[in-house]
Amino acid sequence: MSKCEQLSKNLEGCTCTYVACERRGACCACIAYHRGQGQLPGCVFPPEAEKDYDRSARHYVKVMQGRV
Repeated sequence: MSKCEQLSKNLEGCTCTYVACERRGACCACIAYHRGQGQLPGCVFPPEAEKDYDRSARHYVKVMQGRV
């Protein structure tokens, strides 16, 4: 993985709670990884839903429908 020039800035606003992830703060790498897995990155989930690490689109829709 190449060095992210915005890493420090990205980490300031990163809401992902999986701090051991090598892609944390490297948004391009994070999005590419999760997209490749058929998932969404943790930053699109509300905080209470992000913590369970279910990154599926199905979970996202379920969570967001419950917030309306």
